[in-house]
Amino acid sequence: MKPRLAALLVPVLLALAGCTATTGGEGPAAGPTRAARPSPFADCATLTTTPGSTPAPTGSATADTGSPLPELVLACFTGGAPVALRDIHGPAVINVWASWCPPCRKELPAFQRLSVRAAGQLQVIGVNSRDSRDGAQAVGEDFGIRFPVLFDQGEALQRELRRTAVPLTLLVDAQGRIRHTDTSGALDDARLADLVRRHLGLVVPA
Repeated sequence: MKPRLAALLVPVLLALAGCTATTGGEGPAAGPTRAARPSPFADCATLTTTPGSTPAPTGSATADTGSPLPELVLACFTGGAPVALRDIHGPAVINVWASWCPPCRKELPAFQRLSVRAAGQLQVIGVNSRDSRDGAQAVGEDFGIRFPVLFDQGEALQRELRRTAVPLTLLVDAQGRIRHTDTSGALDDARLADLVRRHLGLVVPA
């Protein structure tokens, strides 16, 4: 009976050992056969080119010179060459966000609409901060975000600006200087259009 019992137990023990090994790793989703989803965000190559046919500023942009963007180089979410912030051609609206931040998720569609309405006048750029790539990708897919996004997992930009909270929005003029930093919470279409008019001197439909 003992040899027969041992023969019956061997396959069971081997099966149990296989399950333990599998669950101890990253799981099937992280294996080599996992298909990478295409990024919803635009490529970052356009960030260092001047927006086409930018009209002369109108309205009441502030007269001070502002401060330049920090000397940082951030990865592009879609890959390719990293982007030096000081090489970004303005005017631009830079939105720092994270998938785990409810106000960020609330305002992202307004930034997407601004990127469409203001095409040729200014660039809309996202900076995904202290987040996972999967989380950011899911938000981009859910909300149809198509503008370029930089990846700043270590919060380097926020540290340079001495800001800790998100969402955080920077309005950058054609000379690459920060004209306004907004930390007022989730922005809507009308508020964004007003900020662009007052600090960049550009009129964009709300």
